[in-house]
Amino acid sequence: MGGRTVKIIADTNILVRAIADDDKIQSPIAKAQLDEAELVAVTLPALCEFCWVFLSAYKASREDIAAAIRKLISASNVKVDAQAVEAGLAFLEEGGDFADGVIAHDGQWLGGETFVSFDRGAVGLLTKHGQPALDPDRSKA
Repeated sequence: MGGRTVKIIADTNILVRAIADDDKIQSPIAKAQLDEAELVAVTLPALCEFCWVFLSAYKASREDIAAAIRKLISASNVKVDAQAVEAGLAFLEEGGDFADGVIAHDGQWLGGETFVSFDRGAVGLLTKHGQPALDPDRSKA
């Protein structure tokens, strides 16, 4: 590639192949793309998918997934929405879904006040931390 001149947006499959290192052909290519890029933009949807893939397909632990994300985002050429990623990681590390943490964070950033979901686990985690959350199915009782 001739040095760090490319600014890339990493799709989930690039992240998965680089971290899982489970494909003799694609994994080295994915790693090279991440290592050689001047900038690697890692979007929140890609990280949400990344978590889902590692939880469902690879049966990885939440701790291992969180560690992999932390390692990925610590690279000097990786750019992420750090606050949203930390919100997702906090959820993940407490047994929740990374995506729910990101959704709650982004919703507050957009002006929302109360997280509303049928996911009792997500509502419980937010409530535990003093954030307004509601399961509309339970509020009818």
